[in-house]
Amino acid sequence: MTGQDEGRQRMSRRQLLRHGAWFGSAVVLTVGGGEIVSHLVGSGHKQAEPGPGTLSIVQLSDSHLGFHGAANADVTGSFSRAIERVNSLDQRPDFVMHTGDLTHLSTPDQFDQVKQMMTGLKTGQVHTVPGEHDAIDDAGQKYRTAFGAGSRGDGWYSFDAKGVHVIALVNSLNLKKLGHLGTDQLDFVRKDVAGLSSDTPIVVFSHIPLFAMYPAWGWGTDDAAQALSHLRRFASVTCLNGHVHQLFTKTEGNVTFHSATTTAYPLPHPGDGPAPAPVTLPAGRLRQALGIRDVTYKRGSGAPAVRDSDLA
Repeated sequence: MTGQDEGRQRMSRRQLLRHGAWFGSAVVLTVGGGEIVSHLVGSGHKQAEPGPGTLSIVQLSDSHLGFHGAANADVTGSFSRAIERVNSLDQRPDFVMHTGDLTHLSTPDQFDQVKQMMTGLKTGQVHTVPGEHDAIDDAGQKYRTAFGAGSRGDGWYSFDAKGVHVIALVNSLNLKKLGHLGTDQLDFVRKDVAGLSSDTPIVVFSHIPLFAMYPAWGWGTDDAAQALSHLRRFASVTCLNGHVHQLFTKTEGNVTFHSATTTAYPLPHPGDGPAPAPVTLPAGRLRQALGIRDVTYKRGSGAPAVRDSDLA
């Protein structure tokens, strides 16, 4: 580990708050004109204008269907509201990406429920990556049976959409402490981008953050630097993750990281308490802490626009 990596691991909660942006809402990413723009729904920022060269993505995360607890007594209802919010967006998304923990206990019934609910999304395609709750007892086998068609290895894959190269990574299986990609997946990333022009916008989805957000709670990926080394030559790289149940944004050189909120229940900010246990909010506050993310990319504009909206 380099000195820089050690410094990131020692990042304090105060530094995290200074470097990132915390919100109680969801994010919308808009990619257009080569630019990925990030903004809050209802914040006064406008989405990129729809058009033939505009790619619209919605990120959902951490629905935890099957959870029963005081932090949210109706996660199914919350996920239904999130789907309604997606379907009410001004622009129909080209695809929706769910960044993991679709289920809480990775049972066949829970996978079937979330799959059936997502058929109600008004979008061109629905994609997913697994979270650790989707692989509790079988290293993700039930997840891959439900959602792994066309993927490689433990469920990773890539595709192109309107000039943007999208990479979906799996870093949430067989966890010890931090997220882990592994040799096979790192080799996949290297080969996957080898033939791409350096001006190709890259969007990477994973469940666990690809930066050392808070390693003491496992909020980081131990071999992320190796994966990102293959992406440093690209002008615009946007990494979108779930897992932490709260919004956080960080930029390192050409790479911008956006952690998404949840549709289930909030987790504490790093360092608030001994562990990331579900937080029970005062009555009427929960929906403000849950949400969706819309990403819009307009060809030729540089980086995607990211917009978060809550379910209140």
